[in-house]
Amino acid sequence: MSALLRGIVAYPITPFTSKGRVDEVLLGKIVDDMVKAGVHAIAPLGSTGVLPYLSDDEREQVAEIVIKRVAGRVPTLVGVSSLTTERTVHHAKHAEKLGASAVMIIPMSYWKLSDAEIITHYETVAKRIAIPIAVYNNPATGGLDLSPDVISRLLKIPNVTMVKESTGDVNRMHRLVQLCGEDVAFYNGSNPLALAAFVAGARGWCTAAPNIIPKLNIELYDAIQRGDVAAARQSFYRQLPFLQFIVAHGLPRAISAALELQGTSVGPLRAPLQALPAERVEELRRILVGLEVIPGE
Repeated sequence: MSALLRGIVAYPITPFTSKGRVDEVLLGKIVDDMVKAGVHAIAPLGSTGVLPYLSDDEREQVAEIVIKRVAGRVPTLVGVSSLTTERTVHHAKHAEKLGASAVMIIPMSYWKLSDAEIITHYETVAKRIAIPIAVYNNPATGGLDLSPDVISRLLKIPNVTMVKESTGDVNRMHRLVQLCGEDVAFYNGSNPLALAAFVAGARGWCTAAPNIIPKLNIELYDAIQRGDVAAARQSFYRQLPFLQFIVAHGLPRAISAALELQGTSVGPLRAPLQALPAERVEELRRILVGLEVIPGE
């Protein structure tokens, strides 16, 4: 099961109606467009999907919409992280019941958790579900940095089989291979590190970019698979300004603005998030024109 996910793992934004409710129709269309574009997996309820800002009911609603719309065409990796272990178990069981291929968990905490608390958290969830679990390390958003040593201990839990590493430090990936062997299933979650991570042996790239540039993302992965490093570099550097922009300005804000520039309104961002200021939208517009995603003036 560790090889369940490969390639471009796409993270759809969660769109809202003008009244602030999840836009089920548009979410289904966004997911369908990603699958038709050729992404290799769909991962609802990530950072781009504003997981921490959704109610439990909304989270379950999003998971159900996405899994039904994907309909088994590609694997689904559902974010189930929550502040408490009990709620994480609840969402993991719900995702499994819906038919998710796997779930992803980032430790979320007000207090800094000890290594023992983190490991027990994952062990507790793992005992309650049978599908694979991906460890998500992103100290910039979760506030906790899982060291390679801790991750290697988590990977000893039977159904914890994957690691999404988002620190932006490729040396973390090399260290994981040293600790866990060549077969460790790690995935890059740092967009500007996509090329280096694939070269380091990442099995996939977890990214919000396919909301806007799925063909370019897939082009990079295909070049890596062919062993064509020159083509991979060319593809990566072409999309790098966009990747840097969405990371610098926040994934929900940037992806929402990019979709708006493409003519798709995804509704208001969930407060306290606010839309990009006009000068940043103009900067983004120039990037998208350069990528031929939208027409120039």
